[in-house]
Amino acid sequence: MKTEDIRIVLCTFPNLEKARQIGTQLVESQLVACVNLVPQVESIYQWNGETQRDSEVLAIFKTRELLISKLEAELIELHPYDVPEFLVLPVDSGAEDYVKWVRDVTN
Repeated sequence: MKTEDIRIVLCTFPNLEKARQIGTQLVESQLVACVNLVPQVESIYQWNGETQRDSEVLAIFKTRELLISKLEAELIELHPYDVPEFLVLPVDSGAEDYVKWVRDVTN
């Protein structure tokens, strides 16, 4: 199945409540077909010159390429972080029915 228009977006959140709230809003607005929430990932990163370690929630969004700009703008507006993670990954292949569903439920 051709998947050239399907994208995976990764974003971390400070807690499950905030990830659920924003994830639900993005699904209901049809910017994403689905969001998987992976609780309790440990993030180690540099911020303001210091090494930080935080427990976060990883959100994995499924969407279409044509919605990436809208999704990024909405996520940045809703997200509590000053610089939220927003990484877009292409999808090389996928099950035909699943790819069709992602296309059908996103606007």
